Amino acid sequence: MLHLNPPNMYKTLLPTALCICLMACNTAEKSKPENYVEDSLNHEVVTFLEEYNTEIQGLYYASAKAQWELNTHIVEGDTMTSKKAAQAEEALAAFMGSEENIKKSTSYLEKAEALNATQIKQLEAILYNAGNNPSTVEDVVKERIAAETKQVEMLFGYQMTMDGEAIDGNEINAILKNSLNLNERLKAWEASKEVGATLKAGLENLQQLRNQSVQALGYEDYFDYQVSDYGMSKEELIASCESMIKDLWPLYRELHTWARYELAAKYGQEVPDFIPAHWLTNKWGQEWGAMVEIEGIDLDSELEAKGAEWIVKEGEAFYQSLGFEALPESFYTQSSLYPAPKDADYKKNSHASAWHLDLDKDVRSLMSIVPNTEWWGTTLHELGHIYYYMTYSNPDVPLVLRGGANRAYHEAMGSLIGLAALQKPFLVDRGLLSEEAELNQMQLLLSEALDFVVLIPWGAGVMTQFEHALYANNLPVDAYNKRWWELKKKYQGIVPPTTRGEEYCDAASKTHINNDAAQYYDYAMSNILLFQFHQHIATKILKQDPHATNYYGSKATGDFLKNLMVKGANVDWKKDLEEKLGEGMSAKAMADYFAPLMDYLKALNEGRKYTLAERL
Repeated sequence: MLHLNPPNMYKTLLPTALCICLMACNTAEKSKPENYVEDSLNHEVVTFLEEYNTEIQGLYYASAKAQWELNTHIVEGDTMTSKKAAQAEEALAAFMGSEENIKKSTSYLEKAEALNATQIKQLEAILYNAGNNPSTVEDVVKERIAAETKQVEMLFGYQMTMDGEAIDGNEINAILKNSLNLNERLKAWEASKEVGATLKAGLENLQQLRNQSVQALGYEDYFDYQVSDYGMSKEELIASCESMIKDLWPLYRELHTWARYELAAKYGQEVPDFIPAHWLTNKWGQEWGAMVEIEGIDLDSELEAKGAEWIVKEGEAFYQSLGFEALPESFYTQSSLYPAPKDADYKKNSHASAWHLDLDKDVRSLMSIVPNTEWWGTTLHELGHIYYYMTYSNPDVPLVLRGGANRAYHEAMGSLIGLAALQKPFLVDRGLLSEEAELNQMQLLLSEALDFVVLIPWGAGVMTQFEHALYANNLPVDAYNKRWWELKKKYQGIVPPTTRGEEYCDAASKTHINNDAAQYYDYAMSNILLFQFHQHIATKILKQDPHATNYYGSKATGDFLKNLMVKGANVDWKKDLEEKLGEGMSAKAMADYFAPLMDYLKALNEGRKYTLAERL
């Protein structure tokens, strides 16, 4: 930690006696004695925060660079990279959780009435950072970091196989999207779950270590700790998630019924009561949009002709058209945007992500872009994170507050642009679709609902309830898979294709369970927020039908987005949402958007058997 000289606000060259006299007179004339204490406190806090932000940036950058290497260049047998990553993270954790930082922040917050809002926000953020890394349980923190590093290595270094041959994530996705052979689909789905069994023991270990880390500073458990970042209790968070699902359940029930009959016809099978997991186009069943082929549009072919590099450049051009700056050249030279070559002697994390390595100018993305519709949306989503980073990296936002207004805001910004970039007026404007193309609006709405609505019971239900059980209820390791599939059936109406006993750990095949734990409700919240933002942009700014917008070139839209982004975490997200939209977080905008689809699905499903309850 950088040690500065103690504050000396009244330093003077006058003799000591005269100095004391002048100070006494000055105090008597200008202020009450307690104001001197406030001024002194303020100076002390300013110095502390400057020190903290300077130190945290260097340590965070070192840790982020080590993690970047660990995720982008995974070599079998390489222990040095993981060792460096663990050492860098330990140094960062030791600083964040230091007794001095905890004591000072706590002490200053006890006198919060003498501080300004930004100072209070920073001190609260410092304590939150400390919550996962308290020095009072240093050995536990070190053990947790080592375990997390090992878990990431095992997850992304694992070689999936099918029929004895190596297979990667993109190949599995292609089979699940295109194959009509249920045996082939089953093999691909099972290959995607192989890694879970190897991670089960590590997850059990992390379950305990994560809880122990945060309990040292008074959090009930790791789930409680992560939820507190929203200014909510875990009970409030669970209630909010259940409310989202309840509001959208009638539509999800119609989608589920439609999907059962559609998939059974597709594979020539009897209609099941619940959907076998390997019938779906996504290996976790979190989004089903690929089930629908929209007549009049073949975006995959258009994008394949353009190439993967075009997707990134066109994504950047989209954001620039809204008034955002060009990406820094370092983004292109330092990012890892495309799949590792087939003959490469290394592997990389296949999960798309955006990185803000130094909390300032070094922004990068880790992707494996191939030119198709899925990666078009994903690329725009990840660039949304990047532009959010760039927007709040300004002098008015201290380093420790360079994050989203809440975590869901970050996801919402990218997903919002992903939605807008698949609507007809935009596609026509960008030369990806002919003006004469006649698109079936109900097919479009159905495709969107199969992504955005389907994610709600998955994210707010399955993932949230599983991790709540894992951390808050100390779910026993011999019940991991049982509980996972109970939740899948309850919230999604999805069942395993074969018996999945406790020798498996299918939850652990999901990246976030391992390295982004107890936060998946972020994605459900982000879907709710993005439809609120989209409705505002469409109706209040563009004056367009929310189902047929073109954001491209709208500086007013860019200004609205920048205004949401620019303050980073230096804002109360609930008040900010009320100010910007005139309402709190609500599923109403999403329900309104898909209202025309509801009647359409009810007509299609007339006479069919519903297997999900009317009410959850």
